[in-house]
Amino acid sequence: MLSGCRQRGALHQIPKHFLKNMASPSSLLSEEQFQCSICLDVFTDPVSLPCGHNFCKACIKGYWDSTDLFQCPLCKQIFHRRPEPDVNRTLRGVAELFKGLIVRDREDFATEPGEVVCDVCTGRKRKALKSCLVCLTSYCESHLEPHQIAPALKRHQLINPVKNLEDRMCKKHNKPLELFCRTDQTCVCQFCSETDHKAHNSVPLEEECDQRKDQLGKTEVQVMQMILERLQKVKEIKHSVDLSKKHTETEISDKVQIFTALVHSIDKCKAELIGVIEQKQEAAEKWAEDIIKELEKEITELKRKSSELGQLTHTKDHLQLLQSSPSWCLPVKAKDWSKISVQSHLHMGYMKRAVSQLEDKLMSEVKRFHNEMENELKKLCEAEVKILQYAVNVTLDPDTAYPELILSVDGKQVRYGDQSQNLSKNPKRFTYIYSVLGKEGFSSGKSYYEVQVKGKTEWDLGVATESINRQGWLPLSPEDGVWTLGLSTNNYYEANDPKVQLCLKKKPQKVGVFVDYEEGRVSIYDVNATARSHICSFTGYKFTEKLYPYFHCGYPDGERNIAPLVVSPVSQMTGPVLH
Repeated sequence: MLSGCRQRGALHQIPKHFLKNMASPSSLLSEEQFQCSICLDVFTDPVSLPCGHNFCKACIKGYWDSTDLFQCPLCKQIFHRRPEPDVNRTLRGVAELFKGLIVRDREDFATEPGEVVCDVCTGRKRKALKSCLVCLTSYCESHLEPHQIAPALKRHQLINPVKNLEDRMCKKHNKPLELFCRTDQTCVCQFCSETDHKAHNSVPLEEECDQRKDQLGKTEVQVMQMILERLQKVKEIKHSVDLSKKHTETEISDKVQIFTALVHSIDKCKAELIGVIEQKQEAAEKWAEDIIKELEKEITELKRKSSELGQLTHTKDHLQLLQSSPSWCLPVKAKDWSKISVQSHLHMGYMKRAVSQLEDKLMSEVKRFHNEMENELKKLCEAEVKILQYAVNVTLDPDTAYPELILSVDGKQVRYGDQSQNLSKNPKRFTYIYSVLGKEGFSSGKSYYEVQVKGKTEWDLGVATESINRQGWLPLSPEDGVWTLGLSTNNYYEANDPKVQLCLKKKPQKVGVFVDYEEGRVSIYDVNATARSHICSFTGYKFTEKLYPYFHCGYPDGERNIAPLVVSPVSQMTGPVLH
């Protein structure tokens, strides 16, 4: 056994060439040299037996605990007493160093499919650290060292390791592809730009990459905008579902109360009817008991008389018979019961009257219920005022239009353009959504205008406050200063207060917008050839700033949704007029 001092310093006494060889365990040393023959793994806390063989301390302890014979598992040498060997610190240090080298060695070598390997390594390939675009070679850490020392090689362009470096060479001239031909949209070398692509527009790869990155940045912004829009739409739909759920719960609660009251009224009528019928039955039973008692009394008296008559009839005393017969020969005086009967017809008549009263009560309750339902419907369809007299002349404001929108000269139409216009910066302009406002605002009174939406697959129309957000995303909600009705790309109509889907029998071709500033009300109408029919209303608001007509064209969708929104003159209908 080595002493403690010798064991602690033994690792430092290992020759440097030995450690150098250990830097690559696969070169001279193998894992078997540091392997316990019991667990077949690199030593952990190795101990040496008197016979010279080494084992993990836990392995040999477990081996001897399972047998009564203390012997070496390898040479089978028997020990008369169980040895208690100490850990061989020198061997343990070398084993741990070997474990670390194995891990590093495994990390340095390419083991996963698709990893780029060093082109210089022979035999087992190490992972490439960098690829040189000048040498067209990939290097591991050790073979890359000349590129980090030699002045000439330090000027080479190094990149993260890539495969198929030969693809970066011109197949025709065997030169690096350093230029990009914008005419043919392909990468070329210097010789190509001076020969086949001489008359073409060729620029350095870096310049083209910078331009592509700018384009990718813009595309990324558009994608992020689309993501935000869809996230907002998800939020709006969830909010709409929540509001619809609350509205439904309120409606159910109200109707349940009405039906509960109706059922309570029916139960009350039933209880009253049963009570009266039972009282009538009790009265009939009392009447019958009295009649029966009187009849039984008369029957008793008649039986007594019948007994006396029988005795007289069979008597042999002639004197007695003649003296008693005059009073008995007279007709028997008794009550006439032929006209007395149970008055069931009176009872049935009362039943009919009671049932009739119940029916009247039920009809009254049903009628009350029907009236309440009508009142509920009337609340959803509020009385409308005549609106023709409040028609206003609306003109679109070009200073507010999104840069890709094209306005007609008279300011009555708006449509998509092919590209963004180079317009001056204006804080009033929408820069994020395809929207525009009207020039004329409303700060008092009543106003009405109409817009043609024929041919559109997506749009939003209504009014907006002057202070709405025009430089970023604008949620279409009253909380953000917008009251609108819209058609979505999913072909459903949505009012934004609360956000609920509307079921319209016909698709509106023209939409009317009515504003009552003092009443805090915005109403939307379907304007057809003969009449204006109400679609929805936003009520109960207190407007505190100027309102402007709001137009959202929706988003471009190829050849769809390219029709313009057109501000139409308000005309007199030939059919019914709103009231």
